[in-house]
Amino acid sequence: MLLADIARTSREIATASARKEKVALLARLFRTASPDEVPLVVTYLAGRLPQRRTGVGWRTLSERHPASAAPQLTIAEVDESLERIAAVSGKGAQAERGRLVGTLMSAATEEEQHFLFRLLTGELRQGALDAFAVEGLAQAVGVPSDQVRRAVMFGGSLGAVARALLAEGPDALGEFQLRTGRPVLPMLAQSAKDVLEALDRLGPCVVEEKLDGIRVQVHKDGGSVGVYTRTLDDITDRLPELTDAAEALSAQQAVLDGEVIALDQQDRPVAFQELSQRVGSRVDVPAARATLPVTARFFDLLSVDGRDLVDLPVRERHEVLAEVVPESLRVRRLVVDAPQDAAQRAAAEHFARDVLEQGREGVMVKALDSAYSAGRRGTSWLKVKPVFTLDLVVLAAEWGHGRRTGTLSNLHLGARRPDGGFAMLGKTFKGLTDKLLAWQTGQLRDLAESEHPWGVTVRPELVVEIAFDGLQRSTRYPAGVTLRFARVVRYRTDKTTAQADTVDDVLALRR
Repeated sequence: MLLADIARTSREIATASARKEKVALLARLFRTASPDEVPLVVTYLAGRLPQRRTGVGWRTLSERHPASAAPQLTIAEVDESLERIAAVSGKGAQAERGRLVGTLMSAATEEEQHFLFRLLTGELRQGALDAFAVEGLAQAVGVPSDQVRRAVMFGGSLGAVARALLAEGPDALGEFQLRTGRPVLPMLAQSAKDVLEALDRLGPCVVEEKLDGIRVQVHKDGGSVGVYTRTLDDITDRLPELTDAAEALSAQQAVLDGEVIALDQQDRPVAFQELSQRVGSRVDVPAARATLPVTARFFDLLSVDGRDLVDLPVRERHEVLAEVVPESLRVRRLVVDAPQDAAQRAAAEHFARDVLEQGREGVMVKALDSAYSAGRRGTSWLKVKPVFTLDLVVLAAEWGHGRRTGTLSNLHLGARRPDGGFAMLGKTFKGLTDKLLAWQTGQLRDLAESEHPWGVTVRPELVVEIAFDGLQRSTRYPAGVTLRFARVVRYRTDKTTAQADTVDDVLALRR
């Protein structure tokens, strides 16, 4: 399959307004893909890369390259090129990556170049496309979409299910069952603004502490234990503590869902960045374990001793979990079976405040009658956590791409320093409506002090309210921190930059 087919379909999906039309476009594409090609098709359309990271920066991708007059690149060739780019390391790596990117881009048509740019910069990400892709695949092979969805739930990825379906037909769906040792996509949650809203939306429910850890799925089968991340990466060898914990369980077979965390001497979570460095390190694991030991907190049980639990309600799964996992390894929880009762509502709010005071991230609220919908962001799980906001100053902005071409999109954000200058904290292009984007572009053009190929630097006069989920350490920015999941709330035209938040205000938010 040519990359041009995917680039064209991506453009058509972006402009299609009806769900039915999007599904039909995907079905058409799947019918023309081979079994070996379809996992790449799915991955690229969703804006992801099998290589995860390529090491290619925005500046390298922004260089102009002559475009091919006619489509010639296959997706297999693109994948091979990206593998070579991702493998580059050592002295001269940046120049070599640039050379390889240039070769790839020069073989692409203008539309393909545009697609590759968005794919490699992360601007193509279309998480919602996965749901459309399930329906498109079902339509392409003539099977009910709920059967494909369940197969994806147990198969771990849409690509794996798609390959099997195209190769073997509908009978292949029977291969995808919950099996120990084959991780499944985790169930995800939607958001609620506070605990009381969550109670009103869900009815009888359980409120659990939400840990700022790393989601893990632990599979035990006799003496064999596997530990997997939410992206299904095998990290068993990095976390011997979890292997020890799983081996000590009374059950001979189990599939558990939970978080890995690290706690300080006051039983408060260490910074997420420290934890992620420990979990990501493969070097000298015994030394890493001695320096920063980790532990697990489990909140769900999908299978035990050959019994599949995913279709059981939360209430029953948690009863079995309590029989299998000791209390010290379970998240704290509060059952609210009468959510309109004033005393229970007050207890739920108190529970949420208490976990925040203990340094937890917030709470999860789960309907007691809900099954485990792996890989889906269902309405029966709601997360409630504080959202931080800061009034920051726009220092620069980068030109947008795709449907944002011609607009100033990616904002460089700064906080006030004592000397009257500004310390950059990070960037964001999220949260912008088309109307706000157009207004922002006009304002920033008027404030531009200098223009660059990537965008403009501006006079620091615009104050923007930014929401974010927390801070993380960063050596890239002068304050030593950057914002996690930053997004624009609104522009504060009622404020001057002298009223914007300071670096000290930002650092005070560190836990």
